[in-house]
Amino acid sequence: MPRVYMDHAATTTVLPETVQAVTEQMFTGGNPSSLHSAGRRARAAVEQARDRVARALNCDSAEVIFTSGGTEADNLAVKGLYWSRTKANRAACRIIVSAIEHHAVGDAVEWLETHEGAEPVWISPNSEGIITPEAVAQAVGESPDTVALITVMWANNEMGAVQPIAEIAQLAKSHGIPFHTDAVQAFGALDIDFRACGATTLAISGHKIGGPMGVGALIATRTAPLAPLLHGGGQERSVRSGTIDAPAIAGFGVAAQSVTDHRAEESRRLANLRNLLIEGVRHAIPEATLNGPEPENSEQIADGAFRRLPGNAHFTFPGCEGDSLLFLLDMAGIESSTGSACNAGVPRPSHVLLAMGVDEGIARGAQRFTLGHTSSEADVQALLGALPAAWEQAKKAGMAAQAPDSQRWN
Repeated sequence: MPRVYMDHAATTTVLPETVQAVTEQMFTGGNPSSLHSAGRRARAAVEQARDRVARALNCDSAEVIFTSGGTEADNLAVKGLYWSRTKANRAACRIIVSAIEHHAVGDAVEWLETHEGAEPVWISPNSEGIITPEAVAQAVGESPDTVALITVMWANNEMGAVQPIAEIAQLAKSHGIPFHTDAVQAFGALDIDFRACGATTLAISGHKIGGPMGVGALIATRTAPLAPLLHGGGQERSVRSGTIDAPAIAGFGVAAQSVTDHRAEESRRLANLRNLLIEGVRHAIPEATLNGPEPENSEQIADGAFRRLPGNAHFTFPGCEGDSLLFLLDMAGIESSTGSACNAGVPRPSHVLLAMGVDEGIARGAQRFTLGHTSSEADVQALLGALPAAWEQAKKAGMAAQAPDSQRWN
């Protein structure tokens, strides 16, 4: 059966040029920290990749700190900024954090609360999933000196809402508060200018843009107050020790350059495909609800004025479990995602949808369709052809919360 991949937000298909760059550097070999010829060649490959990532984000190459991925980059930012700030000022124990963050940020904040005495202030989004600057300002309140950092993601990984990052960063800067943004989903899809946005730190990941898994970066200003998570050889500005993965970094650099070179055209293409998908779902299943901002019209797409990620369409389908719908679509050759966590085998609704005020029963019927560089109109039509029957069958399976205990997932 032909497969249709609609989970590019989880990971996108690796680019051919990435594979070539990784393979070539693996055969070249060498430790970038070694002083001999092989080491210097490996170091040159790493620094070339660093320059490519820096150009893609309009930052200095010295501001690029390579990590093992977005999760480590987020943890380094959140924990590193918190530790440095509380060391300088014991009263700075509050963390202003959006309630729609990826778990890489949210769980790091909760860990600091449990183990380090941090006091999280969770900011709820509006009905479209947007964190407003006014809500952030209210959370900061009259005591900005007690805030260790503010962290709001650039674009939500589940329902695709793009956040007003520049305004929030400016607010943080006016109070002298470090600001971190998780840009893992936004990088490669939106125009990201690190220098202009005003963030202190910014996280990105390789496998979301056609690069390798296991590599990412934290972009940090030269003056960012960061305490290291790892201790060792002092690589990456002494805040990320460990042997530098030259092959993965080389592939990451090539992918960053490739997606940046084609970003504007590709984002417009994906946004038009996404709109076709949204219109088709609304026509086929009027009961379905699109979550997040309304899609942009053709003029807004042409201008690159995105309110939601170009390749993201997130729906809730009433009367069914998202997992049931996922498996039925998978059987029909469509690979999608619920976008929700599943803890201890018990399906749970998305924390993002709950933060937006969506009813728990409705939130359980979530389904995320995300497009990428391999997506085509034929893929969209295949989904639209399979979705109505899959939804009808999923409704017959019912809701896990309605089943007796003996029938619930365990």
